[in-house]
Amino acid sequence: MRKIILVASGKGGTGKTSLTAAVGTALAGLGKKVLVVDGDCGLRNLDLVLGMSELAVFTFADVARGTVPLSRAAAAHPTTDGLYLLTAPADLPDLTASQMRSLAEQTEQDGYDYVIIDGPAGLPAELSLYAQIATQGIVVTMPDPASIRGAERVARRMEDECIMRIRLVVNRVRPRLVRYGVAANIDDAIDTSGLQLLGIIPEDEDVIACAGSGKSVVSYKKSGAAQAYRNIARRLEGERLPLMRL
Repeated sequence: MRKIILVASGKGGTGKTSLTAAVGTALAGLGKKVLVVDGDCGLRNLDLVLGMSELAVFTFADVARGTVPLSRAAAAHPTTDGLYLLTAPADLPDLTASQMRSLAEQTEQDGYDYVIIDGPAGLPAELSLYAQIATQGIVVTMPDPASIRGAERVARRMEDECIMRIRLVVNRVRPRLVRYGVAANIDDAIDTSGLQLLGIIPEDEDVIACAGSGKSVVSYKKSGAAQAYRNIARRLEGERLPLMRL
């Protein structure tokens, strides 16, 4: 059954876009057909992280309005089979619930196993737009108090929008700082957000290096953040895997 996942965060800079790109790539590597959608209108950069800035022509609004069918609009990744992209429009589109449902229906008709929407940071109007079609959510936070507080706020907003299954990813974790109490620990993030933990991603400079060059860390690395992204993809597929030990 097709899953539509809204990825959100309470504040910017948590690594939400990197997670969307990497988990989408990892799911495609498992043989799934994946559509990643840039939902950050006006500040779109998912195409840059995926190395697809010259390939992403049509937006999700074009498909929702019926301007172009999804089969034509979705840009295929040049090196990762099964991974496709829809970019965001320059401004927040005025779309109806019916138009958003049309977009969702086309993803099912075209055989996508996963649709991952890289939502905007904070609590903007776009969240309500994407919540109309999302079947589950992922909240991305870093292990610092400001990020965790923001994660709690966006989690409650997603619940208010009737997204029933929401899980937490703690990103850019430095195990040594957590152990010495300099950074908030993972239990703090879970308790404050009230969400089930989906994954822990360690701080990894390779994520920044790959994103800057449009390469996927999942395709080029075997350990660190790359392995954490793969594990998240496998958990989304229903596998039970141990979490990173701190």
